[in-house]
Order: sequence, then structure tokens, then C-alpha cells
Amino acid sequence: MSTSEARGVVESWRALRTPLLVTGLIVLAAIVVLIATSSQTTGTFSPDSTKTDGARALSALLKKHNVDVHGTESLDDATQPGDGKTLLVGPSGFLDPSDWQRIAQAEWSHVVLIRPSSQALQALAPGVQLSGDSISSGSRQPGCSLPAAVKAGTATVSGPTYSAPDAATGCYGDGIYNTVVRLQLGDRIIDVVGTAQSFTNDQLADDGNAALALNLIGTHKDLTWYLPQYQSHGVTPGQGGPPVIPPYVRYIGWALALTVLVVAIWRGRRLGPVVAERLPVIVHAAETTEGRARLYRRSRARDRAAAALRESALGQLHKAHGIPRRADPSAVVATVSARTNRDPAMLYELLYGLPPLTDAALMSLSQELDVLTQEVRHP
Repeated sequence: MSTSEARGVVESWRALRTPLLVTGLIVLAAIVVLIATSSQTTGTFSPDSTKTDGARALSALLKKHNVDVHGTESLDDATQPGDGKTLLVGPSGFLDPSDWQRIAQAEWSHVVLIRPSSQALQALAPGVQLSGDSISSGSRQPGCSLPAAVKAGTATVSGPTYSAPDAATGCYGDGIYNTVVRLQLGDRIIDVVGTAQSFTNDQLADDGNAALALNLIGTHKDLTWYLPQYQSHGVTPGQGGPPVIPPYVRYIGWALALTVLVVAIWRGRRLGPVVAERLPVIVHAAETTEGRARLYRRSRARDRAAAALRESALGQLHKAHGIPRRADPSAVVATVSARTNRDPAMLYELLYGLPPLTDAALMSLSQELDVLTQEVRHP
């Protein structure tokens, strides 16, 4: 390898090592964040959400009573063998009938369906149907013999109601349609809960809501809290369409934001110290001043020209009389007036007055300022 090639490699490495290091640190931080948040869930009735429609309070209550709560948004977790475990299916997402069949075939010992769709009821709670009526929010007695409801007593219920077969137990309703239905299918218990809002952070502490939630959901020590997302290949009419922004978009957004940040750091890197070079020509100060004056004249910027002239004159006056740069205008006028025996009002108008309206007035101002500075330099 020649000397020039070796030098080129070294210079390239020096130019790239900082961006590469920064990029590596950002990628590492992103991986750490993804790992830290991989087990968290988001959205309505999420066990990790502290919003009013979240269920962080219920999750904490269950954990306090030795129930291991595992929040997930993955369909694979909901289709694992569930013998001796409880599966809670939250009121979100859209699943195929085939997805619901996979969940039904997982043989969970206890399944709690929160505001389930007709497809979910058909697959997991046969015979239980949506009534089409809803109950407005209010306190109700259980009206049934279900032990979990009897222990809880009065609860604040609202939401859709369900009709159930004779073998099922319906609670918190009008005797025909109920917001809580329990169905026994062999060794499996299916609980259908239409009053999801009663178990949220906003209402869990009201009436016997906490006791009802704990007695219904905390039946086993292992609870999988599943929030369905959008694994389905299609949506049945009447169930609503998929969301405008699917959940995976947030991961794409994070990736794009990371890419933009890396490019910004790369493009904004310093190329090295400033190198001084000889100018090809020397521009005299008088020529620069004249060129600037021509620009002011062409743009009719009399105000800026007058401000520049006054600033220059004030600088000379401050230096000649030892006046501080931030001195009040009245103090400057008083000092210069005492030195030159000029009228203070005229001096104030000359140094701090309004900008001239014509070129002739600007020339007059320039001449008067020049005379004033001459008097100061040569009293």
C-alpha cells in the first residue's frame, strides 16, 4: 500500500469514527428500550396503563393477592396450553374466527372475556349472545347466586348485556339480560363481562367493583392478560374496520426517527479545524464602507444608514468622554452638552432622533454628526 493510500484510509477512519460511534450508541440504546418495553401492553384496559380507561390498578390488586399477571399483545401467548391457568381477553383488536378457534383449543381452565364480540362468544361461550341493549352506568345488586358476585355485593355496572342459556348464571342485569355471565363447559369456566369500565382505574374503587374483579379474575395464580391486536386476516362485517394506524406503525416511526437522527449527526459533523488562507485581494475599509452605503441607498434604507452613523458617532463620544457603553441617553446628552455648549434638546434629536425621510436629510445628519465628533476630538 502506497503512502497516499494509507493516508487516505487513516483520514477516512478519522472522519467516520465519530459518526459510527454515535450511531452504535444510538442503536444500543434503542435495543435496550425495546427490550425494556417488550413485555408492556398499551391501549384501553391495559394492565400497564395508568389512564382512566387503563387497568393498572386491577393488575396491582391481583399481584397483591399473589396472582402472576402476564400482559401480552401476542396471539401466540393466548394459544399456549392453559391448563390450570386463567386467560383474560381484553376489549380491543380484531381477530379472525380461526384466531378465536385457536384460543378455544388452548384448553384454558378459566377464560374471562371482556366485552367480547359475537365471533368470540360463538367460539368460546356457545349459547351466550349479545342482546343489543346496554345498561347505563349505575349501582346494581348481583341478583344471582354466583359466589364471586355475592361476595362483592353492589357493583357499578354499565355497557352491553347478554342473554345466556339455562345452564349459565347471569348477574347484574334485569333478570333476562345481564352484564356478567358465567358458563361452565366441562372443566372450563367462561366468564363474559360486559361492564369493562367497572374494572378500569377510574371506577375500580367504586362500590364492590374491586371485589367483583378480584373474585372473577383471580381464580388461578397464573393469569395471561391478552389484548388482541390485528393478527386477523380479515374482519367480519359489523365488527368494525381495522384502525387507521395499526400498532406496528409505531415501530416504523421509531426506526425512521432513529435514521433521521443518525443522518443529522452525520451531516452536522465537524470536518476539522478552520484553515487560514490568504485572500486573493485586499479590500480597503473605505471601499467596503462605500459599497455598503451604495447598498443602503439602493434599498432606500435611510433608517439603517442613520442608525449606523449615529452608532459610530456615539462610539467616538463614549471613548472621548469615558462614558460607559450602556449609559442612559440622557446622561450621554448631558455630558456632551457640557463639553460642547450645545442645546441638550438639539443634541438628543441629533443622536437619538427619528430617522431622516429624504436623502438630503440623511446627508445633513451625516454632516452634523461629523461636525460634532470633530468638536469632541478637537475642542
